[in-house]
Amino acid sequence: MILSWILKLLKARQAQKSKKYISKLFTNKKFAELESLIGFSIKNRDYFIQALMHRSFLEQHSEYDFSNERLEFLGDAVLNLVVAENLYQNYPQKDEGFLTKVRAKLVNKHALAEAADRINLTNYLLISKNLLNSFEASSRTVLSDALEALIGAVYMDNGLVSAQDFIEKILIEPNAREELYLIDENYKSQLLEYTQAKKYENPVYSIVKEEGPQHNRIFTVNVTIGNMEYGSGTGKNKKTAEQNAARIALQSLLKENSNFSK
Repeated sequence: MILSWILKLLKARQAQKSKKYISKLFTNKKFAELESLIGFSIKNRDYFIQALMHRSFLEQHSEYDFSNERLEFLGDAVLNLVVAENLYQNYPQKDEGFLTKVRAKLVNKHALAEAADRINLTNYLLISKNLLNSFEASSRTVLSDALEALIGAVYMDNGLVSAQDFIEKILIEPNAREELYLIDENYKSQLLEYTQAKKYENPVYSIVKEEGPQHNRIFTVNVTIGNMEYGSGTGKNKKTAEQNAARIALQSLLKENSNFSK
């Protein structure tokens, strides 16, 4: 009985200590900056503290039993809805395939991490010291997940319209200005469509080389069509190497057929 009471007291003191620690990180000034960033006054600060709390933070602050993962789940759903509606409204003549490809480009981890970089989201994250020391290596995933969680917090705190405004401001509009998301970078898909249209054999991808230490592997992939090798590409994973090989192969085929038609 006494031991249980002591444990509860220690946990309560630790919780109070962590709240003080968080209040130092999230001062009124910090919340004012966050409000300026999202575009409205925050009603419930707890949503945003949770959205910015990576699970690694719990390793050093065990009194918290939540991270940003639940809000990330919610934010992912809201993000997909908002982007889908935006594309549906702005590209009335495009088919489902186009809309699906463009949405995938806008909501992938790379696009979200770039958006998080643009708004300096790193300055607001609650993460462990260990992760902070190696943050560069894992930052893409951490940032993209945190941005989705922040979208979830915006939705919970101020509704769908505010979440929509926030997503359009930090993600859709910057990409729309560049129109980079309209460029199809799935070269494997393009190469397959091209070979099928020309009635060639389907491309075959083969890993021919793996180099470097386990944490920093470099893969080399060749792509052959029939008995001919048309491209070779490298990358830090098989998928990237295959895409690079497909891009080179597609360029070779287009050049070859262009010369043939002259």
